[in-house]
Amino acid sequence: FLSRFRLITMDDLVEKTVHKLTISKETLAQQQKDQSSSPPSKNSTTHPSSQSSTTTSSLPILKRSLYAESCSKRLRDVSPVCVIVVGMAGSGKTTFTAALQRSLAPPPPEGEEDKGEDVDVDGTTGGGLPVGYCLNLDPATKLVPFGASIDIRDTVNYKEVMKQHNLGPNGAIMTSLNLFSTKFDQVLTILEKRAFSTPPSTKQEEVDDNDTTTNPPPQERKNLDYILVDTPGQIEAFTWSASGSIITSALSSSFPTVLAFVVDTPRCVQSLDTFMSNMLYACSMFYRTRLPLVIVFNKTDVVPAEVCLEWMDDYDKFQAALDEFMDSGRGGGYYATLTRSLSLVLDEFYSTLKKVGVSAGTGDGVGDFWKVVGEAADEFDLGYVGDLKCRVEEKG
Repeated sequence: FLSRFRLITMDDLVEKTVHKLTISKETLAQQQKDQSSSPPSKNSTTHPSSQSSTTTSSLPILKRSLYAESCSKRLRDVSPVCVIVVGMAGSGKTTFTAALQRSLAPPPPEGEEDKGEDVDVDGTTGGGLPVGYCLNLDPATKLVPFGASIDIRDTVNYKEVMKQHNLGPNGAIMTSLNLFSTKFDQVLTILEKRAFSTPPSTKQEEVDDNDTTTNPPPQERKNLDYILVDTPGQIEAFTWSASGSIITSALSSSFPTVLAFVVDTPRCVQSLDTFMSNMLYACSMFYRTRLPLVIVFNKTDVVPAEVCLEWMDDYDKFQAALDEFMDSGRGGGYYATLTRSLSLVLDEFYSTLKKVGVSAGTGDGVGDFWKVVGEAADEFDLGYVGDLKCRVEEKG
């Protein structure tokens, strides 16, 4: 009886539903060259401090952090900032991503990265607008209102996944993300290639990967300022799945990464329970990913975000709004007690968050958003990278 069934492995799923990402031979050769390192000689001895330095710089983000520190620069000056856009369904994540892309310059054509300009004082790559690169991770969407340089739909066929494996819509989205995450190392290779280029003065120089001297290695020139990642509408399919953790960890191990949590402002102003639900979800994502989080109150062209911002900044004003909400008969009893207790707990959480009001439809507030993202990227360097260094050194 059991012989009639065959276990479907991940390789089977990949073979049926995943197409190979197109990567040039030169890119693969460069990746193998970067990963290969000559073993140390038997007679050589390594000082403990040098060994710690080598271990600490094993990840790309740690190498760039050390390089930025040695040059007295910020991490976002030597590496593009990755912005992962998340939020509840209907909050306007994709429209917001499109608004962000419109405020950025397109990436240089492939093969012409070396012609880019040096980094300005403000951290941009020069030439006016910052340069952006977009990724779409929603396999079920039919229309993407922005130019996605990497699109999950080009790799995974969402409808075919649903059909072949008898899955519902949400199960097919999660499976598509899981399949895509098996190829995400190739996505990182593409991002690394497009984000950096080696200056002409160092192209002919051979760098010893085992060199542990205090002089920093030649660093690639930054070609991109931002990498935008749009996630599926069903937030739990990305944030609470294994593939979401893999993708988030992979991006944060290569680039300074910031979460942009998009909130539907009109719904939050209309209902305090919706506001509290969004804040609790943002809190859970903050502690799950350990990444800097920016609360984006979207649709400010419909309802201004000042009310929600006041609730986060002033505990007494939120309590007054809660009393008014209860007097209207929309809540009471245990609900009121729970909401007051949670608001007291979250009051400390709000002090660590960065928040901004934005209208994805009109583009208002996008400039303020980029300023807040810059502050969050600096927080990533001080907090996340420092914690990552400690964890790497403990394991090494």
